[in-house]
Amino acid sequence: MFKNLFVSSTTACFEFSNKKPYYSPKPYKVLVNGNPVGEERKTNVFSIYDLEPATEYEISTTVDNFKLKITTLAETALIDVKAFGAKADGVSDDTYYVQMAIDSCPAGGRVVLTEGNYLVRPIVLKSDVTLELKKGATLLGDVREESYPYVPARTYKGKKEVILASWEGEPYPCHQSFVSAYKQKNIKVVGEGTINGNADNSTWWATPKGRKVARPRLVFLNNCKNVVFHGVTCKNSASWNLHPFFSQNLGFYDVKVQNPYTGPNTDGLDPESCDKVNIVGCTFSVGDDCCAIKSGKLYMGKTYKTPASNHTLRNNLFENGHGAIVLGSEMSGGVTNLSVSQCVFRHTDRGLRIKTRRGRGKDGIIDGVLFENIKMDNVITPLVINMYYFCDPDGHTEYVWSRDKNTPVDDGTPYLGKFKFKDIECTDCECMAGYFDGLVEQPVKEIVIENVSFSFKDDAKPFEPAMLENVRKYCKEGLYVDNVETLILKNVTFDGVVGEKIIKKNCGKVVEE
Repeated sequence: MFKNLFVSSTTACFEFSNKKPYYSPKPYKVLVNGNPVGEERKTNVFSIYDLEPATEYEISTTVDNFKLKITTLAETALIDVKAFGAKADGVSDDTYYVQMAIDSCPAGGRVVLTEGNYLVRPIVLKSDVTLELKKGATLLGDVREESYPYVPARTYKGKKEVILASWEGEPYPCHQSFVSAYKQKNIKVVGEGTINGNADNSTWWATPKGRKVARPRLVFLNNCKNVVFHGVTCKNSASWNLHPFFSQNLGFYDVKVQNPYTGPNTDGLDPESCDKVNIVGCTFSVGDDCCAIKSGKLYMGKTYKTPASNHTLRNNLFENGHGAIVLGSEMSGGVTNLSVSQCVFRHTDRGLRIKTRRGRGKDGIIDGVLFENIKMDNVITPLVINMYYFCDPDGHTEYVWSRDKNTPVDDGTPYLGKFKFKDIECTDCECMAGYFDGLVEQPVKEIVIENVSFSFKDDAKPFEPAMLENVRKYCKEGLYVDNVETLILKNVTFDGVVGEKIIKKNCGKVVEE
């Protein structure tokens, strides 16, 4: 049995109702009105493309007799960008034609990019318009830095501050993102095509640090509502790939995010101070954290008090990144109501990774988080909670790394509450099973690890489990737990650990079953 996750005028996405992480129990084919479409599928989430608007379809698969009827959305107009004059030859500048097609499209209409390479400068999306990239269509970024205008960090509406650009949790001037939207709603970006920032052929990655104006994101959604990305491939971003910012009701379904591991700061998907974000059936292979849940640094947290809330991550594949699913380190607005399940992690430095530090503020509260039904393979350190993360210009100062027991809890002290890691299988680990390091003045409230197994590579190499001052390299070690009020272990197994399975320091209540 499966359910419908999303339907547009020409595409639809579905999810099987099983408990297997990411992959389906057995391969299957999809049938539309009884006719097979596409190749054999192996994942719990599948998509169908090239449907007709305002049409009823019967969807089934070869794994059971279940059938589901859907009706695609009606649309008011269809605009082919090539009809506006786009050459799609990868050489001619198609910016004007693509942007004019979007701007001219009436509400409820669809702008289509058919097969070809559309070389463009930054593109701005518009409310109530669907942008469809057909199979073989690529929106290709201009490589010249001067083609990406400066966007100031803020402007003012009367005395009210309006944030226009942000970098790593603070208002900061940026180059305009390749694809962006500001205060728009009801946008859909769908199809089997590609949004390619082309940064691998540019100078963005060669000089990532020390810029007075931050590199552009591939996609930046600022204060938007009701936005869905379905099916598209996003790749080669100058910095973060997908960056929703103070936006609401967002869906990312069957999206592929691809950057070389060497691409600096090329996070996959970083929703920041957003509400109701669904990330389902997506794949990530990037040069930094695959998916980082954020809510700004101290100024943004204190001023806007907008947490990352009501996010669901399910049936995703994360590989080749620094961290698979990350909370922080910019978390000064807090993180609430986060659900992570049925995911697969492969070849990431860390798996489930929570990072913060002194200075994130008293509104930086993460509590009641559940990670369950996850399979990790070749993840160097599967579980990490680090409250001494050495980011920012002052990251290596005593204020951040101090373990003085007389350090006061003040307006700069973040809070980490209860975390539960359940039904997780970790194979071919290298560094250690988990590293949990709470503040001396504000320990982590509670960590529950239930039905979790860890096994290690025979040829594991030493590695730092977390990014903080004075941490040593570990190899084939167990759980390190420091400054945690309550630690509950239920059916936790280790295979190949060298030394103690559980290293406890400054812990309160410890329950082992």
